Amino acid sequence: MAFLSKYTDYKKICIQCHDNPDADALASGLALYRFFASRDALVRLIYGGSRQITKPNLLMMVDRLEIPVEYEDGEIDCDLLITTDCRYGESNVSHFDAPKVVVIDHHQGDDVQDDDVLIRSNLASCSTIVWDLLTKEGYDVNADENLATALYYGLYTDSSAFEELYHPMDRDMRDLLEKDDKLIFRLINTNLSVDEMGVASRALVGQKMSEKYRYSVIEAEECDPNILGIISDFVIQVDRIDTCIAFNPNQGGYKLSVRSCVNLTKANELAEYVCKGLGGGGGHINKAGGFISASAFEKSHGTKKMTDYLSEKLDEYHEAYEIIRAEEYDIDISDMDRYAKKSISVGYVEASEILSPGTCILVRTLEGDVEIKVTEDLYLMIGIEGEVYPIRREKFLSSYIPTDDDSDITFEYEPTIRDIVYGDVYRLTEYMKICVAIGETCIYAKKLTKQVKVFTTWDKDRYYRGEIGDYLAVREDDMHDIYVIRGKIFDKTYEPCSDPE
Repeated sequence: MAFLSKYTDYKKICIQCHDNPDADALASGLALYRFFASRDALVRLIYGGSRQITKPNLLMMVDRLEIPVEYEDGEIDCDLLITTDCRYGESNVSHFDAPKVVVIDHHQGDDVQDDDVLIRSNLASCSTIVWDLLTKEGYDVNADENLATALYYGLYTDSSAFEELYHPMDRDMRDLLEKDDKLIFRLINTNLSVDEMGVASRALVGQKMSEKYRYSVIEAEECDPNILGIISDFVIQVDRIDTCIAFNPNQGGYKLSVRSCVNLTKANELAEYVCKGLGGGGGHINKAGGFISASAFEKSHGTKKMTDYLSEKLDEYHEAYEIIRAEEYDIDISDMDRYAKKSISVGYVEASEILSPGTCILVRTLEGDVEIKVTEDLYLMIGIEGEVYPIRREKFLSSYIPTDDDSDITFEYEPTIRDIVYGDVYRLTEYMKICVAIGETCIYAKKLTKQVKVFTTWDKDRYYRGEIGDYLAVREDDMHDIYVIRGKIFDKTYEPCSDPE
């Protein structure tokens, strides 16, 4: 049974936002309100706390999108309470007694999920979670322009203007919602108050810069996530700064906004690096963001200042990687072993069967978005984890045998491609055929003991990162076809083969 369907028998339902609600809380709350109201429930959308909504963009959002949110400072009468964009019992969530409580949230925390607790911290907004829930219920969000606009703006604000999208589902919602563009533009340009302008200016004055590694760390006061994006966008324009991280205390921890203007550092991977083990990070190559849990940080680092921690991690990051440019790299295979692909089924798609040669496409996978041009000989391989990588027809035919296998291969997230010009989306699994490795073309590979960044011959401007435990590989028939294979994927798909005679 779909998650929301479990609660459609309740007749009196309260949807609760956290105190001092933001756009994401209001949007996800409105979506839940609309859904349960459509199922004939008596629904209220409420929030508590010491302050009522005063931010100009939120007041406009509530008014123009007809969000029936109520400020509540007394008791409530309901059969079911659903907290959205927050957790019941947290310090920023006013307590209301209720016979049954459901939690829907996307923030990092220590909660154990159960049948009534849905936490998806890999998503950038609670709006995305609720959009997905409504979609699975067959509820047409785009039939209500106000709701579509609210969800779009909720994601926009919680992802620092779409610069911190961690998961392809966030990007899917952004691309598919049919919103009021004029109102979105108006909301975006009513977002910064005079006080928040002061927050940004004070943060800039106190920034810390590394001359050696050309980075800056900027601490800001608690503020709307968009302000961090404004700060980091400003700092990255400084001529002696290649990467920067702006941060501030936020709900349950620290919010980070990360920027890079050089191809040796991807902002999304830098965000992931500094947040690893403490929260989560991701986004785009030049703009990204992250979250570090306060409890996890204190447990690991005690009373260390966040500025000092981030500076240390940035130093560590810049010292950690060997750079390999495949086109000009003379690889030494003396310490590498020879492997062949196992005879397991993997997927492939002939790109020209979907779109015409010359079409620029965006390939959307769990690893991120990749832009490439369709050619007559372009094949897209789909590995066992749903990873997608390009290959030319000549290499495909020398490495794989197409089969009639109709095995039902499933992935955590189905990869898609999008026509960049027209916006049409195609699910690769709908065009996918099955093949197995021939085993005649082998590779040389070794397990990495040092992190690397590989600029492949496919993409000379963007690197692929290899971590300790991953494998550096090169095709024996092309010593410049150098790439990285994730450790868990390598172990499942490759086996040793004898050296050539």
